[in-house]
Amino acid sequence: MKQPLALSALCLFTTISLAQGARHDHSGGHGAGAAAQETHGAYAGWHHRRIKALSEQQVDDLRAGRGMSLALPAELNGYPGPAHVLELAKELQLTPEQVTRTRALFEQMQREAQAGGQAVIEAEERLDRLFHDKQATPAALTRAVAEAATAMASLRETHLRYHLSMMEVLTPMQVSEYQRLRGYRAGP
Repeated sequence: MKQPLALSALCLFTTISLAQGARHDHSGGHGAGAAAQETHGAYAGWHHRRIKALSEQQVDDLRAGRGMSLALPAELNGYPGPAHVLELAKELQLTPEQVTRTRALFEQMQREAQAGGQAVIEAEERLDRLFHDKQATPAALTRAVAEAATAMASLRETHLRYHLSMMEVLTPMQVSEYQRLRGYRAGP
């Protein structure tokens, strides 16, 4: 019984994160005043989405294998990501071997993240379809939420794992310089 609850909590966290990203600059969220909510609801227009919990931008990001801030625990705690390392290759003074290894890691990560992103999209589609088709039951809901949470957890683990892999490619000095260049620490 604990596992579905943990997966449900993960899915809730993921849904909140995705919703915050999808909200962009809209006013009328839960914290908006009564006047804003009278003219339109916090989710006005969202009912037209193909997958209600995902904006088109999020679907595009998932399909493209973009990070969507899923690796922030690694990134902000000193574990560089392959995409940003490649962007900063010159400043980090990467050797040709480091560039080759980083590019290979990035390409492998992209393949895995694209497949994982597609799994998230499909799981969210199934969850959405349960409600759209009026087929939601407690058992079906538990399964669909668990599938969506597992797909998102797997995708997040993919992104985090490649940040971890970069520690085998970069020197400690390059990691420190990466943090400085990305604005995570002050320095010369």
